[in-house]
Amino acid sequence: MLRLTQYLRLLDQTTGAPLARSAAAPTGPVVIWNLIRRCNLTCQHCYSTSANRDFPGELSTAEAYEVMDDLKAFGVPVLILSGGEPLLRPDILDIGRRAKAMGFYVGLSSNGTLIDERNVAALADTGFDYVGVSLDGIGETHDAFRRLAGGFELALRGVRLAREAGMKVGIRYTMTEDNAQDLPALLQLMADEDIDKFYFSHLNYAGRGNKHRADDVRHARTRWAMDLLIEQALAQLRASRPREFVTGNNDADGVYLLHWARRHYPQRAEALREALRRWGGNASGVNVANIDNLGNVHPDTMWWKIKLGNVRERPFSAIWRDASHPLMAGLRQTPRPVLGRCGACAHRDICNGNTRVRAWELTGDFWAADPACYLSDEEIGVTPGSYALPALTPWRREVTA
Repeated sequence: MLRLTQYLRLLDQTTGAPLARSAAAPTGPVVIWNLIRRCNLTCQHCYSTSANRDFPGELSTAEAYEVMDDLKAFGVPVLILSGGEPLLRPDILDIGRRAKAMGFYVGLSSNGTLIDERNVAALADTGFDYVGVSLDGIGETHDAFRRLAGGFELALRGVRLAREAGMKVGIRYTMTEDNAQDLPALLQLMADEDIDKFYFSHLNYAGRGNKHRADDVRHARTRWAMDLLIEQALAQLRASRPREFVTGNNDADGVYLLHWARRHYPQRAEALREALRRWGGNASGVNVANIDNLGNVHPDTMWWKIKLGNVRERPFSAIWRDASHPLMAGLRQTPRPVLGRCGACAHRDICNGNTRVRAWELTGDFWAADPACYLSDEEIGVTPGSYALPALTPWRREVTA
């Protein structure tokens, strides 16, 4: 995840911010925990392929508490409670309160439709540090993606109620060719509704999103979106509004920002490059982990086809220390053993080989070049024709190695 606002603050001296110091190494991975797979929606790009039914074998409350004790002892600083729709889990408030009492930073990842006047006070009292609500566009665009008529108004109601209850609220948006036109309106909505955070996600090829990868945006549209996000984030900084813009699922964004800085802030571009190098790009399998609803551990939320172990059989801490799986061994290698265009890239120390799951879904190779890198050969410092292009496949078979 690229914290766009943070890096723009480094560049623009009119915001009064000094260059950042090196951040301390995290004590453990951020854990995104899909506590439940059931969801009241069936979104087009759902990575967990959720549905509005019960899924057998999910962790009980007692088992969840045992996992939390292990995570805390292991140094995990952040829990993101997700689903499916986590508000469909009857013990979600109990889990949230316990996590806060243990000292975790606790985020809630919701579709927003179930936040209403009956439960918003209890949600606020739980003490969630952040509530992220997914919006795929305005009105009918969102409803089409979420496959629920009126879903946009329900989600926006949830955002408003959470904000009015004093909770930090953000919008999460995944861009495809079918909803890219709504990005400017969503950014305006963020300003109009005084929303704290905007998370821009590039489409990743996992779950239901893998079936819709033909709708992934073309590279020129991605560059347009990045320019728009940079412009909006910088405008908010200059207006002294504490809104946060972040991007995810395409670590080439850091390199794109560096080239943008060389054009607009050349005197600070090298300092930015050093800050981006310290950030280090893709953190799957290192500083980001996932536990699914059945207790299976994955390198991140997009890797559900790769199961590293199960918390019912071994503690998360033991599973995460084990780098015997070839994917985990490569993810933790410095530099990662990426091939082709990614291997030849001059900015690998910034993006860290980008998102491996896209390469794997399209080629069967963990280390092939990420096909969603939208930077030119010149921008990444390679000579055209000096690298081999992987053969892309129209589908990926299920693999649970």
